Amino acid sequence: MATHWRRILTVFVTAQVLLVVNAFEEEDVPEEWILLHVVQGQIGAGNYSYLRLNHEGKIVLQMRIKGDADLYVSDVTLHPSFDEYELQSVTCGQDIVHVPAHFRRPVGIGIYGHPSHLESEFEMKVYYDRTVVQYPFGEASYNPEEMEANQKYSQSTEDESQDEECFWTILIGILKLILEILF
Repeated sequence: MATHWRRILTVFVTAQVLLVVNAFEEEDVPEEWILLHVVQGQIGAGNYSYLRLNHEGKIVLQMRIKGDADLYVSDVTLHPSFDEYELQSVTCGQDIVHVPAHFRRPVGIGIYGHPSHLESEFEMKVYYDRTVVQYPFGEASYNPEEMEANQKYSQSTEDESQDEECFWTILIGILKLILEILF
């Protein structure tokens, strides 16, 4: 009788874990983003993989990772690294970089396999961002207070999402360990 209830409990916990994982794997992509490409690959620890972006306009690079890989972007060099880049995302979860329209094309994209994992798998989705930013006094208007506030807000939301991604990565690892112990 106890083994019967143990199996039911195990199935229930497994179903709940899968439900939570699937809910977070579904992407909330704004309607204004148009998917252009999906690139999948593997990267070894301490190595770089380079891609080239030729599309004009505002581009969003969204990278999901199994393992740990970092994303570096540059309009100066086609081989950006952790020493030479203009934009970066170095989280333990999903990496997102917004490439502005004013970046010179082609844009270099570097994916670095972090030494903490022997091999990392990545899937990068490239989106064209159709959102229109309206400038009531022209694009050349400059308000330093507003720019500082926007930078603080974007940094805080990015930090919160990184914390949440790390939390879920740890939680899933713990749940896998519990399931291994039960079986």
